[in-house]
Amino acid sequence: MAAVVIVDHGGSLLTVRKSGAVRFMLPGGKPESGESRRETALRESREELSVDLVDADLVELGVFRADAANEAGHLVEATVFEHPHVLVDAPAAEIAELRWIDIDAPAVPLAPLLADHVLPLLRDRRRLS
Repeated sequence: MAAVVIVDHGGSLLTVRKSGAVRFMLPGGKPESGESRRETALRESREELSVDLVDADLVELGVFRADAANEAGHLVEATVFEHPHVLVDAPAAEIAELRWIDIDAPAVPLAPLLADHVLPLLRDRRRLS
């Protein structure tokens, strides 16, 4: 799968909650047949956020494994990309809600990939800069 980190100018991280889910996660999803992880990130952003991210602006942050947020007993392996801030107005496709969260103090339940891997990476990177 592929996921995208988008941080606004104030330092808040864009998260999404899919219909029927409780936990918030990064925008993204599973690849279609023959699709690269980068292509997946671009397509899922179009489908879930109604935005066209710029391929050249996607920076790979890493590949992470974590418990699946909505499938008990399953693991996900996600290539996580970062993209500069873009305006996102409303959720699309299967997304029920968009939420910009404080990286240091998220006030919503989070998917394990986000809570255990991505947020610590973003916090560490910010501390080092």
